[in-house]
Amino acid sequence: MRDEGLGEAAVETFARQHRRLQEGETGTLPEAGIEPVAELPDAEELPDAPAPLDEAVVIKLNGGLGTSMGMRQAKSLLEVKDGMSFLDLIAEQVLDLRRASGARLPLVLMNSFATREDSLAALARHGDLSADLPADFVQNKVPKIEREGLAPVSWPADPSLEWAPPGHGDVYTALVTSGMLDALLRGGYRWAFISNSDNLGAVLDPRILAWLAGSGAPFLMEVADRTSSDRKGGHLARRRSDGALVLREIAQTPDEDLEAFQDTARHRFFNTNTLWIDLRALEALLGEVGVLDLPMIVNRKTVDPADAASTPVIQLETAMGAAIGVFEGAAALRVPRSRFVPVKTTNDLLSLRSDAYVVGEGRAVHLAPERRGVPPFVDLDPEHFKLVEDFDARFAAGPPSLVACEALHVRGDVHFGAGVIVRGEVTVQGPARVPDHAVLAS
Repeated sequence: MRDEGLGEAAVETFARQHRRLQEGETGTLPEAGIEPVAELPDAEELPDAPAPLDEAVVIKLNGGLGTSMGMRQAKSLLEVKDGMSFLDLIAEQVLDLRRASGARLPLVLMNSFATREDSLAALARHGDLSADLPADFVQNKVPKIEREGLAPVSWPADPSLEWAPPGHGDVYTALVTSGMLDALLRGGYRWAFISNSDNLGAVLDPRILAWLAGSGAPFLMEVADRTSSDRKGGHLARRRSDGALVLREIAQTPDEDLEAFQDTARHRFFNTNTLWIDLRALEALLGEVGVLDLPMIVNRKTVDPADAASTPVIQLETAMGAAIGVFEGAAALRVPRSRFVPVKTTNDLLSLRSDAYVVGEGRAVHLAPERRGVPPFVDLDPEHFKLVEDFDARFAAGPPSLVACEALHVRGDVHFGAGVIVRGEVTVQGPARVPDHAVLAS
């Protein structure tokens, strides 16, 4: 890691996790060690109050390439709405809030080496968004470890595959190793609003900032009500030993506890991966070492993800939301589903591009009012729609209208014409071409 030029805080973070793995730690959080969370403060009930916007910074996690959708550049550069990309909309969200408040409010990206150049070029079209700060900082990387012997894996066929991203929990370490945390504090910034660049519902809400600043909490996680579609997402819980809030991911759950993990009535709230942090409290917690001891996540994979016969490895990761269990006095806030609009697959992308979602006040993207808070269910045949290139070719004339759609199932190779309308629950069987202005209804 030192030979690769990685900072000492990143080296120490990995070394600690590796030692814990050698000592037999599994990274699991059993059901017996936690309790469900029953009630939380509600963001929709917060009063309007003066917010310290001039002390706030917006940080977007922007290291993903969208490789699961066949992309070779930052996923945030994908067109999602009205000819605009994720980054275009994020930039306009920040600029709108600046104009309304008069605050300096910088936008800073946490990039990977793979996303940095293209993303900064795209943001430059919107003017100086970083104010008096660097425009970005770069996430770290960690060695993949052989499952047998726990040594760093060697893969001469493609040495780049010897390395893995350390999960978004690396944001804290990367803030230190990049010098960004020092720059923020020197600039008088205290409050960081952190979210994923593919979640266009995560817009800085001054009411939440005002509430946080007045609460004394050093850390705040936005959570939403779990539904059946969120059963695999990390959920909020309380640690039995001290009553502190914790985050449990499915990779941290023993097999015998998976049923309890996926019980949405028992564990009611899931982590939207939108966080608020008191940077002064973060600096104090990091101390001289610059390391947060977050719970490790042990992911078992192969060194070449595309080759199941390649060397079995362990990837050590952390989740940034897990810091809720590290900050004393950390809090969670229930937010409406409208603040959670992620895009992980082309199913999500079609829904977002359609009229089921609209661009509202402050350029936040949310469900159209007619949807009553429920997104359409989209299930596209992965053989023909998984990759963005194939997906775009089959919706070349634009997305269909989904505002009145309950569910759209597409099986086989189907091409959609212009102005198609989907109502109710519809299944389309290919090979087929849906003609222009067709109305598909149940």
